[in-house]
Amino acid sequence: MFATTNQDTALQLLQVVGLTDISTRLQTLATTDARYLKDLKINVTNAIEATSLSKKEAYLVGLSVAVNEKHEALQASLARLATAEGATEKEIAETISCASLMAANNVFYRFRHFVNKEYYTTTPAGIRMSIMANPVLGKEFFELLSLVVSALNGCEMCVTSHEEALLKHGTSQQRILEAVRLGAILRSLIVLL
Repeated sequence: MFATTNQDTALQLLQVVGLTDISTRLQTLATTDARYLKDLKINVTNAIEATSLSKKEAYLVGLSVAVNEKHEALQASLARLATAEGATEKEIAETISCASLMAANNVFYRFRHFVNKEYYTTTPAGIRMSIMANPVLGKEFFELLSLVVSALNGCEMCVTSHEEALLKHGTSQQRILEAVRLGAILRSLIVLL
């Protein structure tokens, strides 16, 4: 009885992000009375349907998480879902680029913050970031993606900087929180994929 219900829950969970294949870890939960599986389905569904994010934005945030976490099947699925919601090839490419740029920035600026020596903090970074000057996605949404990826990568300096920039753009704290929550929840899903 439980296995069938949990199997259905696992499949419904995957449908939310456009996937169909149940991984070994997800199957482990589906073959037991795993309450967490139901919670995760609710969490993923609610995070993607956040009121302050459009479906397209939610899928692009998800795509940035999947790129950051190197999950190719989820990347492809979320890119398809974002495209179905109106995302262009340039927006998909820029989301991927943003995740890549944050991979570099988060390491570099986290190092600066950890070491906290004048030479490291005053010497120019030397990392080209021209994509940030005039993003196809718009500055506010690019900052939001940057914040989510930076939060995933644990860069306090970057998180603080992007959150401050978002507030200056007029972004609500609810939108910021919902985007970061979506990133966190999708990361928890990726652990099971």
